Amino acid sequence: MFFLLHGCTTRNIDELMPVQQEVPVDLVTFQDVRFVFDNICQQCHSNPPQNGAPMPLVTYTNVKQAVENRGLLDRISRPEGAQGLMPLGGPRLPQATIDLILQWNNDGLLEN
Repeated sequence: MFFLLHGCTTRNIDELMPVQQEVPVDLVTFQDVRFVFDNICQQCHSNPPQNGAPMPLVTYTNVKQAVENRGLLDRISRPEGAQGLMPLGGPRLPQATIDLILQWNNDGLLEN
């Protein structure tokens, strides 16, 4: 009996617990969100802009400036039916798409 107890006490907790590795997290880049701007926003936010849109959302620089200086995140995040919601006159973007764009912003608005 002493041998069994003694055998259990010689191992430290690090030997018994598996080492947890950090899970790599992929950062969201413009390439991950570009489909939204190419397929939805550019119906009005083309170059030149159409239907009264104030600026193009064609290039990385266009979109980054709109996020940083023109309230793009606020406009896409407004509730369905709210004044100023983008896309104008269309249904609100799916929440998963909005979340992806918000994550892109949180990750630093990376281009690639």
